[in-house]
Amino acid sequence: MKRFNLIITLVCLISLFFCAFCLKTNTKEKEEKNVEDMELASVKVGAERMPVYLPFLQGKNVAVVGNQTSMVVNTHLVDTLLKSGISVKKIFTPEHGFRGVEDAGAAVNDGIDKVTGLPLISLYGKHKKPTVEDLQGIDVVVFDIQDVGVRFYTYISTMHYVMEACAENNVSFWVLDRPNPTEFIDGPVLKQEYSSFVGMHPVPIAHGMTIAEYAQMVNGEKWLKNGVQCDLHVVTCDGYEHGTYYAIPIPPSPNLPNMTAICCYPTLCLFEGTRISVGRGTEFPFQVYGHPQFKEKDFSFVPESRKGASNPLYKGETCYGKNLRGGGFDCGRLNISVWLDAYKNYGGSEPFFNSFFTKLAGTTELQKAIESGLSEEEIRKSWEDDLNAFRQIRQKYLLYTDF
Repeated sequence: MKRFNLIITLVCLISLFFCAFCLKTNTKEKEEKNVEDMELASVKVGAERMPVYLPFLQGKNVAVVGNQTSMVVNTHLVDTLLKSGISVKKIFTPEHGFRGVEDAGAAVNDGIDKVTGLPLISLYGKHKKPTVEDLQGIDVVVFDIQDVGVRFYTYISTMHYVMEACAENNVSFWVLDRPNPTEFIDGPVLKQEYSSFVGMHPVPIAHGMTIAEYAQMVNGEKWLKNGVQCDLHVVTCDGYEHGTYYAIPIPPSPNLPNMTAICCYPTLCLFEGTRISVGRGTEFPFQVYGHPQFKEKDFSFVPESRKGASNPLYKGETCYGKNLRGGGFDCGRLNISVWLDAYKNYGGSEPFFNSFFTKLAGTTELQKAIESGLSEEEIRKSWEDDLNAFRQIRQKYLLYTDF
C-alpha cells in the first residue's frame, strides 16, 4: 500500500511539474507575441491618422498612388477613402503592380481594380510619369507606399515623377508617411551622370529617411525637372522616431518577404549587376547569394520559377554560396565583406560585373575598388566625405528625432 501511495505521489508531482512547464511556456509565447504586437501597434502610420487628412480631401477629386502595403489597419486605403465619402477617381500603381505580385522589371499593365471598379494606371515601364490626361480633373494625389530606405528601390523614383507631374499640373500631392525599416546611412553617393530609374538623386545607397522626408528633400533641393516644386503635404507617423524598430507587416515586394531579406537587401541588391544570384526563385530571396561555379561549396540552392520570380537567374541549376539567415549579418550598415567574398569565390568564365552594377552603385569607383583588391576599410573610407556632405542636406528635411 505504501508503495502504491508513493507511486501516486510521484505521478502527481510529475503532472504538476508538467503543467507548470506548459504554463510557463505558453506565458512566454504570449509575452513574445505581445512584444511583437507592441512593436507594430506602438507606431501609427500616416494612413491611420485619418482625422488629419480626410477633411482636406472632402469635396476633392482624388487619385491614389498605392499597392498592397497601402493599408489602414486591415483595410486598404482606397476602400477606406471610399467608405469615408472621398471621391477617388483612379489608382496609380508602381513596379510590381497594385497587388504587389509582379516580377522585378516585369511590365505592369493598365486595367480595372476588380474590387472597386476604379481604373488602374501603371507607372512602370515606358509610362513612368502621369500625363496631363492622367491628371485631368484630379485635385489631389495621395501617395501611400511602404518604402525600404534604399536608393535603388524604385518606389521613390515613381514618387519623383508623380511629384513632378503634380507640380506641372497644379495638383496637390499628399504623402502618408511610413517608417523606414533600414535605419542607417551608408554607401557611395550617386554621381548625377549615372542617374537612372534605379537611382535618380545624389544620395547614398541607404539614405536613412522615411519616404515623406525623402519627398521633402526632392522638393526642397529642387531635384524635379526644371527645378519645379509641388504643393507637398505630409501626414507623419505617430510614435515613431529614427532608430525605432519597425517590423513591416506586409512584404513591400515579392522578393522581400521578411525582415531578414529587407536587412540584407541594401547589400545584396548590388549583385543584380553581377553574375551572382541573390536567391530569386527560392523560398529565401535576398537572404543568400551564390553561383553554379562558386569556389566554396558548403551551402547550395536551386532557383525555380515561382510567383514574383518567373524566370530566375540559373533556373534549375545548383548554385553554391553563402546563407545569411543564420545571424551574423550586420543590419546597421552595408556589408562590404560580402561583395569581396563573392568576387573572390566567383569561378565563372564570364566577367563578374555587368553594366547594371554602375547604375546600382551610382558610381564607377566601387567596381574599380573591388577589382583592385581594396580592403573593406579602404572602400568605406572612400565615400566618407560624400556621406558627411549628404548628412548636412538630409538634416534639413527630417520630420523625426534623428538616431
